[in-house]
Amino acid sequence: MYLCYIDESGTPDIPGNTSHYVLAALSIPVRHWKDCDREITQLKSKYSLNEAEIHTAWILRKYYEQSKIRDFDTLNYDQRRYEVEKIRKAELLRLQKPSKSKQYHQTKKNYRKTASYIHLSFDERITFTRELAQLVSNWGFARLFAECVDKIHFDPKRAQMSVDEQAFEQVVSRYEQFLEVTKAEDTPKNFGLIIHDNNLTVAKRHTELMKKFHRRGTFWTKVRNIIETPLYVDSELTSMVQISDMCAYSLRRYLENKEGELFDLVFKRADRKGDAVVGVRHFSDSSCECRICAEH
Repeated sequence: MYLCYIDESGTPDIPGNTSHYVLAALSIPVRHWKDCDREITQLKSKYSLNEAEIHTAWILRKYYEQSKIRDFDTLNYDQRRYEVEKIRKAELLRLQKPSKSKQYHQTKKNYRKTASYIHLSFDERITFTRELAQLVSNWGFARLFAECVDKIHFDPKRAQMSVDEQAFEQVVSRYEQFLEVTKAEDTPKNFGLIIHDNNLTVAKRHTELMKKFHRRGTFWTKVRNIIETPLYVDSELTSMVQISDMCAYSLRRYLENKEGELFDLVFKRADRKGDAVVGVRHFSDSSCECRICAEH
C-alpha cells in the first residue's frame, strides 16, 4: 500500500502570473509514513516551527521588517518576533486609509501567510528548507511524480482540457504504472491512495476526473491499483502534503529561474526506469535543455 501526496506550484491560469504550472506527487509506502512524519516534526521543532504549515514560497521570501531591526541576528526568537510584529502593526495602521485599501489587504495577507516564520532570519529559512529537501533526498523508498507545464506551449483547445486537468491525468497515469510494475509476483494488486491538498477550485473537477479514470482509464493506462477518489486534506494539518508543496516549488523555481539547490535534492527521488526519468515530465518544446528533458 502506497500513499501519494499531491500539491501544486504556480497558477494553471493562462497566462497567469507564473510561466509554469507544476503538479507534484510524492509517494511513500504506508509502512514508512510514521518515520517520515517523525523526521519532519523533529526538523520543524529544531527551528521552532512545531505548529507551522510549511509553505515554501512564503518561507523563502525576504521580510523587509527584519532588515529594519538592529542586530536582528543576535536576538532570540521571542525578541525577533516581538520586533517584527511591532513594525507590522504600525504598517497596517498606516495603510488603513480608503486610498490604500488594496495595498492594506495585500499587506495583511502577506503578514498572515508569513507570521509563523518571522522569528527566523532569511539565511535560517534557507537552511531549514534545504534540510527539509535533504530529508526527501534521503528517502530511498519515496518516488516523485510531476507534470511541469510550460504554459507558453500549452494549447487548451488542442489538448481539450485545462492545464491542471492534463497535469492531474499525467500524474495519475505515472503513479498507476509505478504501482503496477512494483507489485510482488504473488500479489494481485499493489494499492495506492491519492491524498490531495484541499484546493476548493479543483477538488470537484479532479474528483470527477478520477471517477472517469476508474471507469475508462486515462489516455495512457487502465486504473487498476489506485483506490477511491482523491482524499482532500487541509495541508496545514498534514505534513506530507507540505513536503509535496516543497517539491512542486523546487521544480518550478528550477525551470523558471534555474535555481538548482533544492531541485537537485528532490529530483533524486523522481521515479526512474533504468537511467531514464519516467515519473517527472517537462511539457515544453523539443529545444529545451533542462535536466528533466535531458533525462526523460
